[in-house]
Amino acid sequence: MCAIAKTPEAPYYAAIFTSQRTDIDKGYDQTAKKMIEIAEKQTGFLGVESSRDTNVGITVSYWDSLEAINQWKNHAVHQSVQKKGKEEWYQAFAVRICKVERANNFEL
Repeated sequence: MCAIAKTPEAPYYAAIFTSQRTDIDKGYDQTAKKMIEIAEKQTGFLGVESSRDTNVGITVSYWDSLEAINQWKNHAVHQSVQKKGKEEWYQAFAVRICKVERANNFEL
């Protein structure tokens, strides 16, 4: 999950989820992995990058369209997990949607 996503040539879209966790764990890691597995099967999914330290987590998912992002947002299982996140796992979060107009990559 920490690898750099292999995205196509721009333009495409990114959904950036930044969060601060509570002290409640209750299956968080397993659920996060499950969400990525489900997202990978969604039409329009291009890739994901995620990182978390003790205070802040950032997950960026890449999509081919705004419609694909909206379908993911409204996916039934994702909706259920969003609700649990608000109730237990997150003390704060932000979701930002943006269009990637240009991307440069470097790899050894």
